[in-house]
Amino acid sequence: MFTAREVLLYFALKFEGDYDAILNAIKNKVVIDESDYQFLITSFKGQYMTIVDMDYPDEFKKIYRPPLVIFYKGDQGLLNNLAKAIVVIGTRNPSQYGLKMATILSTELAKEKFIIVSGMAKGIDAVAHECALRQKGKTIAVLGSGIDNPYPRENKDLYQRLVAEGLVISEYPGLTRPNKNNFPERNRLVASLGRAVLVIEARTRSGTLITVGASLASGGDIYCVPSLADSDSGTNRLIKDGAYLVETIEDIKNLWRN
Repeated sequence: MFTAREVLLYFALKFEGDYDAILNAIKNKVVIDESDYQFLITSFKGQYMTIVDMDYPDEFKKIYRPPLVIFYKGDQGLLNNLAKAIVVIGTRNPSQYGLKMATILSTELAKEKFIIVSGMAKGIDAVAHECALRQKGKTIAVLGSGIDNPYPRENKDLYQRLVAEGLVISEYPGLTRPNKNNFPERNRLVASLGRAVLVIEARTRSGTLITVGASLASGGDIYCVPSLADSDSGTNRLIKDGAYLVETIEDIKNLWRN
């Protein structure tokens, strides 16, 4: 007989983290082939947690489609200490102004002992992680690719530093390749790990807004750095819709709900 934990890991490996495929296999009571199980399990060398484990984060239990298996590298303990975790996200192609504000605010957040959560995308995400690491702060990256397959490739060095000094997590095992459907799924996990989301530059049609929606659904606050009035600004639109306008670290500290 297999334990629930073993079944979840087996299907996560077999279906490369595909949530629907894993769930359907469990619901339909798909019979596990013993030889296939042994092959997959013996070839798997990583670290993971499942939804039935004691150390599975409560934050994930509260969201739509809670991850069944999470693969991770680095300091797993960060998932047990999220009272001061903030999501920092934004465009992959920031302006000089966006880069400046991301650097200033992420640096100050790290100095104030916030855990910075982001998606390790190029642009604002990468800046947020890098600033946290530079300050010897805490940071968590959520991948939309396999835990051993950092994406985008230009962030491979950043990935290695995050593994060594922070935490990297993913629903996808090994070298699973990213696809466009992975990133909205990834964004719901990013949103769930922070008490608030700080958006620094985003277009009105942006994947960043998926994370914002996921955060709102779980009761998170939305902070936005304003952009120029004549720009295609998702942050300005969010501010008009009720998000908090943020210009300095003092704004964040004053708004923060413990």
